[in-house]
Amino acid sequence: MIDLFKETIRLQHLLCKNGARKYYRFRSAHFYGGIASADCIGCMLDCVFCWSQKPRKNPEKSGCFYSSQQVAEKLISIARHNHYPKVRVTGNEPTLCKGHLLEIINQIPTNLLFILETNGILIDEAYAQSLAKFSNIHVRVSLKGGTPALFSQLTARSQEYFGLQIRSLRTLLKHKVSCHPAVMLDFLNSNDLKHLQTILASINPALVTDLEFETLIHYPAIDSELRKKNILLYQNKYF
Repeated sequence: MIDLFKETIRLQHLLCKNGARKYYRFRSAHFYGGIASADCIGCMLDCVFCWSQKPRKNPEKSGCFYSSQQVAEKLISIARHNHYPKVRVTGNEPTLCKGHLLEIINQIPTNLLFILETNGILIDEAYAQSLAKFSNIHVRVSLKGGTPALFSQLTARSQEYFGLQIRSLRTLLKHKVSCHPAVMLDFLNSNDLKHLQTILASINPALVTDLEFETLIHYPAIDSELRKKNILLYQNKYF
């Protein structure tokens, strides 16, 4: 199994250069009622349900480098053109290039909300403190399953790293950074959900209330991977 931190360092050397980072597209999206989106390249996880697998698995051959100023300008332009109140970096894992990401947020006007979509693994005390300096940020932590075992099955990474996702929520709340958790509903049975809710409640009961349920996008490549790995789907039967 791939070492998560070695993979993180490898990707950072590949994708974070002189304050710039690789992206593969900029677009408007209907999520959050309309949002300007920058799709970055590179993630330390290998999620079986990832909808952005091609650029993630081929970072050397995908996308182009953009400076933080270029990314911020593109996001602001898309937002203003479409009268959106929100912008985001999404696609793969935005937190990989920390300095680059913080510079983008710094250049976003305070009347635009920056939504950081992340797996949370790299958000430690120092990262959360840096994010806490901004008044116009909200962090959406995408949890990969409701238990360490399911995390490992879905991400092809060791179970121990599930705890880092949970740590991110605790750390963000400690530093008063607006945040909420999300989880893919299709992979949870009732026991998994109860386990996750218990963990979240131990941090802050509001996290249980704010837990966002994602649903699987059934792209052919994703369905093929799910069959190969014999991963069960629960078809929302508990809700």
